[in-house]
Amino acid sequence: MNIRPRRNRKSETIRSMIRETHVSTSDLIYPLFLLESPQGAIEVASMPGIYRLGLNKMLLEIEQCMKVGIKSFDIFPVVEEKHKDKTATKSHDPQFFYLQALKRIKKEFPEACIITDVAMDPYSSDGHDGLVDEHGNILNDETLDILAKMALAQAETGIDIIGPSDMMDGRVGYLREELDINDFSNVSIMSYTAKYASAFYGPFRDALDSAPKSGDKKTYQMDSANQREALIEADLDVEEGADFLMVKPALAYLDVIKLLKENYDLPIAAYNVSGEYAMVCAAAEKGWLDKDAIMNEVLLSIKRAGADVILTYYAKEFARRIS
Repeated sequence: MNIRPRRNRKSETIRSMIRETHVSTSDLIYPLFLLESPQGAIEVASMPGIYRLGLNKMLLEIEQCMKVGIKSFDIFPVVEEKHKDKTATKSHDPQFFYLQALKRIKKEFPEACIITDVAMDPYSSDGHDGLVDEHGNILNDETLDILAKMALAQAETGIDIIGPSDMMDGRVGYLREELDINDFSNVSIMSYTAKYASAFYGPFRDALDSAPKSGDKKTYQMDSANQREALIEADLDVEEGADFLMVKPALAYLDVIKLLKENYDLPIAAYNVSGEYAMVCAAAEKGWLDKDAIMNEVLLSIKRAGADVILTYYAKEFARRIS
């Protein structure tokens, strides 16, 4: 045999020399959950090792992450029920704890990339990403104005990237225009382009207490069976001014990540979501899987499929391991 592929596998040094895919800390974004109480720290029961943190604790967490090379953070607010209403009023109240905290975080860590979530569900008494009418319908166009107020309020805190996760039609263009006319043309948009109606979001909704009070999100999030539909969404987002295209979840939709990578020049982001993290943790606690090995393989698979950026709850753990 003249061709023996095993010759290139005979040692770790050779294997590492020809390795095609590499994951580095600069590829990763760490999602964080912000509590109103500054000293708060509550572990998410369904996500071992992941905590909801008050501002003071979150500043310490970000500082630790920066030291090991994690410099990008997607910060989600944990909003108590008393603050919620049908029109998500607190989402654009400049005195609300989330917006005040973003301003402080950006002041303390100007070199960090801070990403925010634009959707109604954390602030909505209905628990949906859009405005709900008396018949339970999600109102698309009426929601856009609320999202724009939210995006502008977040931009005013100095954050770097907004992440519209609502899946309303036309929201990227609407937000881009509002940001530009208000002198925030430097704020990027990481659009949740192909966000699927997935069962993998359960632990995240536990963390934020943001599950829908009635119905589901299938009239605006994508059907899990569809691949070509992601191209329609991506075409719209590119045309409307998105700076990143995101696929969510990641592991069950590696084919969609690859599809977008092959068809668009914009950076492709992928969200390695809470359920994907939780099931590995659960199996590792049972002794059925090696968590570190699975973590590496999961992140490699997402990067290999074509993701330039990965939002993952493994970010800090991965960074510590490789440092």
